[in-house]
Amino acid sequence: MNKGKLIVFSAPSGCGKGTMIKEIVKKGNYYCSVSATTREPRNNEKDGVNYYFMTDEEFEKKISENAFLEYAGYCKHYYGTLLTEVDDYLEKGINVILEIEVNGAMNVMEKRPECVSVFVVPPSLKELERRLRKRGTEEDDVIAERIAKATWEISMSSNYDYIILNSELKDAVDDFMALMRAEELKTENSGDIINEVLKNA
Repeated sequence: MNKGKLIVFSAPSGCGKGTMIKEIVKKGNYYCSVSATTREPRNNEKDGVNYYFMTDEEFEKKISENAFLEYAGYCKHYYGTLLTEVDDYLEKGINVILEIEVNGAMNVMEKRPECVSVFVVPPSLKELERRLRKRGTEEDDVIAERIAKATWEISMSSNYDYIILNSELKDAVDDFMALMRAEELKTENSGDIINEVLKNA
C-alpha cells in the first residue's frame, strides 16, 4: 500500500480555503489535520474538531516535548501541527491536508520536501476585503492587518508547487483534484502500476 500524500494548503484569511477543504474531504481518502492554537474559539467552534484549543502554557509544553511538525506565531497567537495528526494517517494511505499559514508551510516544506504544496488566491484583494467584512467577526483594524498580511502571503506564493484561483468554489475544487491526479501519475509514484503491468506480462 502506498503512503498517503502530505498536502500543504495555504491561503490568506477569508479566501475560502476552509470551504474548499470541506468539499475536498467529501471526495474520500482525504483527512484535514486539526491544528492546535492558543486563540479563543469562535462561535460554534469545537475543541478537537475545528482546532485543539490550548493555553500558552499547554502549547509551550508541547513545544518542549517536540510534539509539533511545525508551529508559528500569527496575529498574537500560536498555531501548530501535531505529529500525531499527520504520520498516523499517512501510514494508512490517507492523504493529509495541512491548512496552514505561510511561515508554517515553509517549515513543513523544508522538513518534508516530498509534500505537495498548494496556495489558494482570491480574485482580488478588494474581493478578499469584502469577504472578511461579510464574516462580521473582526474590527476594522484587524481587517486592515489581515489585508496587509494577505499582500505579503500572496507575494510568497511562488514558493508553492501549485496556485489555485478561488473565484468559483466548484472550479477551485476541480483544479485541486486535477493536480492531485497529476501527482498520482508521476513516475516516482507509479511503482505499483509498473509492477502490476510487468507481473501480468
